[in-house]
Amino acid sequence: MSMIKIENLTFSYPGSYDNIFESASFQIDTDWKLGFVGRNGRGKTTFLNLLLGKYEYSGRITSQVWFDYFPYPVADKERLTEEILQEVCPHAEGWELMRELSYLEVDSGVLWRPFATLSKGEQTKVLLAALFLNEGRFLLIDEPTNHLDAGAREMVSTYLKKKKGFILVSHDRHFLDGCVDHILSLNRADIEVQAGNFSSWAENFERQQAFEIAENERLKKDISRLQQSAKRAADWSDKTEALKYGNGPVDRGFIGHKAAKMMKRSKAAETRQQKAIEQKSGLLKNLEQAENLKIMPLLYHADTLVSFYNAAPCYNGRQVCNPVTFTVHRGERVAIVGKNGSGKSSLLKLLTGEVSEHTGVVTAGAGLAVSYVSQDTSHLHGYLPEFAEKSGIPESLFKAVLRKMGFERTQFEKDMHDFSEGQKKKVLLAGSLCEQRHLYIWDEPLNFVDVYSRMQIEQLIKEFQPAMIFVEHDRAFRDAIATKIIQL
Repeated sequence: MSMIKIENLTFSYPGSYDNIFESASFQIDTDWKLGFVGRNGRGKTTFLNLLLGKYEYSGRITSQVWFDYFPYPVADKERLTEEILQEVCPHAEGWELMRELSYLEVDSGVLWRPFATLSKGEQTKVLLAALFLNEGRFLLIDEPTNHLDAGAREMVSTYLKKKKGFILVSHDRHFLDGCVDHILSLNRADIEVQAGNFSSWAENFERQQAFEIAENERLKKDISRLQQSAKRAADWSDKTEALKYGNGPVDRGFIGHKAAKMMKRSKAAETRQQKAIEQKSGLLKNLEQAENLKIMPLLYHADTLVSFYNAAPCYNGRQVCNPVTFTVHRGERVAIVGKNGSGKSSLLKLLTGEVSEHTGVVTAGAGLAVSYVSQDTSHLHGYLPEFAEKSGIPESLFKAVLRKMGFERTQFEKDMHDFSEGQKKKVLLAGSLCEQRHLYIWDEPLNFVDVYSRMQIEQLIKEFQPAMIFVEHDRAFRDAIATKIIQL
């Protein structure tokens, strides 16, 4: 056991006037299992890169352990998996690697296959297993769940629960709850470390924010009352002082004493007011204002929008999944679930026209208008106004939705190519929310998207109840909004 100490860490990217971190100080135990949470674009991956020594910074980072980063970069994926893993964990014995793979239910036969032929989920598992075999290393695990189906997430979460010594960046609440014992939270104004899982941290964070909001309202009223009180006392003092002159023979000493007493009362009220203002200024610095989002779905003229009867997508005459039969009605949110490679995305693409070959019957209602969010964000480049124009959506509305989803105004001036993966996904989601359609088809829409935005979108869907068919491995999200589940 040792400590990783961060002292007065300050960092900004070259050419930027905004600090990502400013005088941040905290420490973490190398035996902890840390979940790392925060808004997209706030600096989680940047912090991991600072630990890895990739950037220059001011302040001090002290550690007695070496850091390993996941996903581990694999240069030549055509090599055998065994060769790559010997490079990743050169000192591990073969039997140790076999043991770790068995924990993750990965067939040892993958070792003698080219790494490129492994599924994304298998690649994730074998690299995690190898990295944990490097003794004396602290793992920096950056969003491992994006290529894992729901079952694999459960398995990897159980695996990580048995390990120690890592920072895990993830926005999957259920996944974090299953494997971490501390939360490292990148807030608006500071970085906070707290014992417990994500749910306990979120409960404490909400309680703190509710307290600060109530305290802020109380102080606003106090400041207003004290301001009025100070003004009244000062006015009375001035009027009383004026009585000393022009009113014939009066006891000027008594009047002066009375005026001074009123002025003292005014100064005391001003002092209390200033203290209340200072106290108020220390509140709400970490307030996450997840404003309510809106969507305006079109009402379809019939109850049934889409139907599948013994339908399965095909490639070159071969079915990619067993045939399914189901319908999507108005107001229904249909979740398609299954393992990676089971054909979930292909099934959705039957409705978008990207896949045309299939068995059975797929029927979409006449005149059905569809909004589609793809898994892929690689096509995003250029600037936001261009995206809005190309998508046929109002630019002002589009940017307003992005602001509500945590975008800073400075992002509006950047090329989308330079956005984080979470910000790119938000561009696609915001675009879809601005489209008035009968049916919303979302394919893994939450990859890389932060927890706050996930909860915003959950609330939106519950409130407006658009017709949807979607694929999403975040169990908490799926359980919250799905009205029907189709298992492939």
